[in-house]
Amino acid sequence: MKIGDKVRVLGVPDGVPKDNKQLITLFKGCVGKTFPIVKFDDGLVELHVGEVFGKPADYHQIWLDPSQVKVIEA
Repeated sequence: MKIGDKVRVLGVPDGVPKDNKQLITLFKGCVGKTFPIVKFDDGLVELHVGEVFGKPADYHQIWLDPSQVKVIEA
């Protein structure tokens, strides 16, 4: 996995607080969608996902463990 690879989000991370509806909505909106890896931060994959919500890509970012994404296009 490297910067620029396109990955599919496999699911909502277990650590997302169940009472944070906004964050849950953000992650659920990304599940099954494909995004390019922007960078790696502390072992996590950073994705810019704003387009899912009709915003510029960098408007929303998520960080996922590499096991929570699948490389679709390297």
